[in-house]
Amino acid sequence: MTTADRRLRERLAQRQLITSAARRVAESEGWDAVTTRRLSAEIEYSQPVIYKHFASLDDLYEAVALQSFTELSDALREARGVAGLDDVRAVAQAYLDFADEHPALYEAMFTRSTRLPFGDSETPAALTAAFAELRAGIASVAQGRDVDTLTEVFWAALHGLVSLQRGGRLRHGAEDGRLGLLVESLSL
Repeated sequence: MTTADRRLRERLAQRQLITSAARRVAESEGWDAVTTRRLSAEIEYSQPVIYKHFASLDDLYEAVALQSFTELSDALREARGVAGLDDVRAVAQAYLDFADEHPALYEAMFTRSTRLPFGDSETPAALTAAFAELRAGIASVAQGRDVDTLTEVFWAALHGLVSLQRGGRLRHGAEDGRLGLLVESLSL
């Protein structure tokens, strides 16, 4: 192994260490607790090491969001493979479960301000893959309708459910009924 290969591997490991620490702190204490000072204490590296990998905290948030989109994509793909479940319901439930189990990651992906482009030629592969998994779940019920637009509406509805539920603006205990109604309305 060359020195350059070793340095690259070490640099990638440091970047992953920083990203993992940011995720951990955000999940346990919220994004306001994610500071370069806090991260440097968590990973036992100086703040300049963090800035060597991420020019700003916004860059770090985006790195976390990209990793999270990959994880969401994996969860959606796995849900579609569950025998006996309708793909739309399985994908919807997997999306809602991901948001519930990883609130800080979901916030980095969809709520925090980001420079990540959605829906154009510059969209990162991780975002495109997650949308493709949602789309694959919807394709079976499209029945001649524009699958991309139907997927966008489905995604917007899921995001709305997550946001309203988190904000305490929906009745507790009615989650299954709301999900069932959403799935049923798409299958008409």
